[in-house]
Amino acid sequence: MRFMRRPLPRLRPARTFAVLLPLVLLAGPAASAADGSPVRLPVMPSRLDADDACTGASTERATSVPWEQQSLQLPRAWQFSAGAGVTVAVVDTGVSTTAPALKGRVTVVGEAGQDCVGHGSFVAGLVAATTVDGVRFAGVAQQARIVAVRGTDARGTATAASVAAGIGAAVDAGAKVIEVSPALVQGSAALTEAVEDAVAHDALVVAAAVPDPPAKSSASSRDTPDPRAYWPAAQEGVLSVLDVDSSGGRPDNALLPRDADLTAPGDGVVGPGPRGGGHYIGSGASFAAGFVAGAAALVRSAHPGLTGAQTAARLVSTAYPDAVPRLDPYAAVTSVGAAERGVAAAVGQEAPVRLPDDPGAAPTRRAVLFAAGGGAVLLLVVWAVVVLPRGRARGWRAGQDLG
Repeated sequence: MRFMRRPLPRLRPARTFAVLLPLVLLAGPAASAADGSPVRLPVMPSRLDADDACTGASTERATSVPWEQQSLQLPRAWQFSAGAGVTVAVVDTGVSTTAPALKGRVTVVGEAGQDCVGHGSFVAGLVAATTVDGVRFAGVAQQARIVAVRGTDARGTATAASVAAGIGAAVDAGAKVIEVSPALVQGSAALTEAVEDAVAHDALVVAAAVPDPPAKSSASSRDTPDPRAYWPAAQEGVLSVLDVDSSGGRPDNALLPRDADLTAPGDGVVGPGPRGGGHYIGSGASFAAGFVAGAAALVRSAHPGLTGAQTAARLVSTAYPDAVPRLDPYAAVTSVGAAERGVAAAVGQEAPVRLPDDPGAAPTRRAVLFAAGGGAVLLLVVWAVVVLPRGRARGWRAGQDLG
């Protein structure tokens, strides 16, 4: 299986994102409080140095709807699916079982219930967090279950062996969507075999197309790095995801893959921490992969007859057209276009998604009749107000020959 990947040109700001409220992405990124005042959120690291303390609870909360949640039109998608019945594995630094937005829905493999870094808990929140205490932030698939799997060591460093073991554990746990946060400069035979085994078990592997930017960087070069392959995203059968910001672009000097399947919000996005009810802000392709994994859960819940490969094809074919297509969860859940009819024929069980308040075809017919009746009334009004006075002014009466 090979997705229709695009060689990556320089991504420019997209018109679709122009209507969004931008975040201030300066040294201390800002979100909004309930009263609209700016809130400075701490930055979520992707890994920790040996002498760094574990990531603690944030004292700040972002109570307004984040830009990424608006751009993905999640409330529209939630009318049709919330991810019920789907298990998503997060192969990362672990997922805290005490995070309030995920409490009761996390299954732990090994030591993955302890998340010192916090990155895995943040990504799991993007996938499936529920709203807590009036906070309007929520994950993409709020009824999905999470399997916490370590794909790194306790400090966030990943190897091909650790990621391969994480994917294997996710398959053994029965996950149908597997989010892989690490992006490695080199793969391995074991990693290739782990991905192939996941595909054989009908699990969709969603992976970050490039590594996350380091929280502490001393790089001074202004040159854009050459595109290269990162693993496992570059492997056949993996849905490769790249991050974009609120304008649809990417930061200067950002790492580039050779190609990618989808883009999704990933720069300056809000998510939960490993402890407490506060929020962090983060940037990187791993967060974009979290949004896509959540959207995959929505699709697999709404269309259980689709295979993992067909789910990936649906996500790509319904995405916003761009240099690299941009994720559209609502369209992925609801659209049945020409490409989807081919998928439906192959599955034999798919049908267009109905509106949640549509009990059948009769209301639709009544709506059409009502609209037709309204059109007739409008024509009568136009006749009485415009046509009839003009006719009388010209001296004609009903029954006259107007020729």
